Amino acid sequence: MDARLQVYDDKMRKAFEFLETDYATIRAGRANPHVLDKLRVDYYGTPTPIQQVGNVTVPEARIIQIAPWEKSLIREIEKAILTSDIGINPSNDGNVIRLVFPELTEERRKELVKDVRKKAEDGKVAIRNIRRDGNDSFKKLAKTEISEDEIKQLEEQLQKLTDKYIKEIDALMESKSKEIMTV
Repeated sequence: MDARLQVYDDKMRKAFEFLETDYATIRAGRANPHVLDKLRVDYYGTPTPIQQVGNVTVPEARIIQIAPWEKSLIREIEKAILTSDIGINPSNDGNVIRLVFPELTEERRKELVKDVRKKAEDGKVAIRNIRRDGNDSFKKLAKTEISEDEIKQLEEQLQKLTDKYIKEIDALMESKSKEIMTV
């Protein structure tokens, strides 16, 4: 691949990976430990991810269990969960914290699918913006360094990259939508 295209391929891949990470935090009726990825607890004055201060497990399909390595962290973890946008009240027995995920209603599933589609569209817009930036930089090169034919080739290759990532986003969106709608 042309070095001038590699930069845009990397940017597009990062945009796609960001969308994948974002999708991992959307719960689809099953307990998914990734919903805790963005949460931080105060661990000796440092905001620390929950996964780094305790053991996070999924003992059943709709339950996440957090066993902190230090009992003193139970309050901090509970506070972080309550102030987050997860929308689930934690219960603790003094040793572990349990998050019980309710079954999603049909209406809530449809809302989540809409959200998935919107995030996919945002991802596609990001990819197209990267393509536009690439085409603009190629046009600037045309004035000094390379021929019109080379510009056309670079633009065509960039369009193929764009198409590839848009197709991958569509496939990811379809699989996530299917996962959410599966009861």
